[in-house]
Amino acid sequence: MVLSEAVSNRIKTILKERNLTQYGLFKLSGVPQSTISAILKCENKSVVLSTIYDICSGLGMELSDFFAAKEFKLENLED
Repeated sequence: MVLSEAVSNRIKTILKERNLTQYGLFKLSGVPQSTISAILKCENKSVVLSTIYDICSGLGMELSDFFAAKEFKLENLED
């Protein structure tokens, strides 16, 4: 999978685990809902790291925990 899909999948998993909506994530993180929607739909080929940082901060999680998911193992990623 490409990196944008991995980011999208990771956020979807977190939202499901925490029973959050895109709007709830926006309220916690301050990341515009349109940006969250674009990430989840893989409309951008890349996601700015500061956006992921804002999402993690809003969720009270470390970046290392976000990227520790199986989606980010090199063998699961492609260009």
